[in-house]
Amino acid sequence: MTESGKSGVALLVGAGDAIGAAVARRFAAEGYCVCMARRDAEKSRSVVQEIVALGGMARAVSTDVRSEQAVQALFAQVEAELGPVEVCLFNAGANVNTPLIETSGRLFFKAWELACYGGFLTGREAARYMVPRGRGTILFTGATASVRGGSGFAAFAAAKFGLRAVAQSMARELAPKNIHVAHLIIDGAIDSEAIHRRLSAATGTMPDRPPDSLIQTRSVAEAYWALHNQSRDGWTHELDIRPYVERW
Repeated sequence: MTESGKSGVALLVGAGDAIGAAVARRFAAEGYCVCMARRDAEKSRSVVQEIVALGGMARAVSTDVRSEQAVQALFAQVEAELGPVEVCLFNAGANVNTPLIETSGRLFFKAWELACYGGFLTGREAARYMVPRGRGTILFTGATASVRGGSGFAAFAAAKFGLRAVAQSMARELAPKNIHVAHLIIDGAIDSEAIHRRLSAATGTMPDRPPDSLIQTRSVAEAYWALHNQSRDGWTHELDIRPYVERW
């Protein structure tokens, strides 16, 4: 028996507590059965419980996006137990900021392996199920580092640049097969616990900021929902989103 919602399954890979959770809530509200996949599924239990309490369908599973076997097993499990994956979001990545001469080969490789190689594996497996059905949406989360390598971000930018290239190649190959591939560049800080900790690290308190100067996770989720619902006569491949105060 499947647990698929009336709209199918939304598989969110690398679904953390900020963007991943917001996208899960948005798609669940529209009738999708949401599967949140991350390294430690237990961390998504509260979001799953929240969605279920509101009458939605959700599940959290553990996976390692850097493992080909694990990603293949994830898709096989979701397709068999929940139903066909109609939407797949890849959201994994580590925002590594390290001076160049302190960036080890291992650190550089791990950053690439998580954000780029993991994205390739996820996108490929999604395509393997979607292409025979002739439909589907594959979404990738990018960052400022997807288009600009900043000081101290050699590892992270290389990974995100690479993920952007994977997404572009996939979009060109899969669009004629009715698979919509979109890449969202998030050019700014997300309003999340992680950002709050980073901004308050120096003084111990959150500095005063203008209203709406941090990107709300619900705004990101709304952008992904809009991308998924575009008519194929006007598909967007790349969309950038930033607060009004952000320099670019």
